[in-house]
Amino acid sequence: MTPVPEFVLEVRTMIGHHPLWLPGVTAVITRETPDGREILLVRRSDDGTWTPVTGVVDPEEEPAVCAAREALEETGVVISVDRLASVSVLPEVRYANGDRAAYLDLTFACTWVSGEAHVADEESTDVRWWPVTAMPAMSAHMSARVAAGLSTEREARFLR
Repeated sequence: MTPVPEFVLEVRTMIGHHPLWLPGVTAVITRETPDGREILLVRRSDDGTWTPVTGVVDPEEEPAVCAAREALEETGVVISVDRLASVSVLPEVRYANGDRAAYLDLTFACTWVSGEAHVADEESTDVRWWPVTAMPAMSAHMSARVAAGLSTEREARFLR
């Protein structure tokens, strides 16, 4: 199960299951190898899907700092956060306990710097480098974020 940040638990004591608007990050982490470009993905413990590293931005935390923190906490790797790749709003999520949330996602293109990727917390059951040409299936929203992070565009993508 994905741990809920302390500040979210505190807010939930005041608002119950009402919708909560949260800033989140997605870190599309890549590295170059002799066999080609690879992307680091985690298998989420809550639903078993493969995704890039994601997380909720803590109060007063810079989003790029959050992306680097989440990468280290979840996979044990140090990354360079290179650019903002996309900004999007995700559809409302209703969790099993009745909590509702919507997320403003900031996706960053990131580069692996050091560290051996491994499952570093309870948020995932597997961590693996995938060739960018042979990634597992992902939701449409996640695929769009990955595509933005893998692109060579300099400007961030915005959904209109």
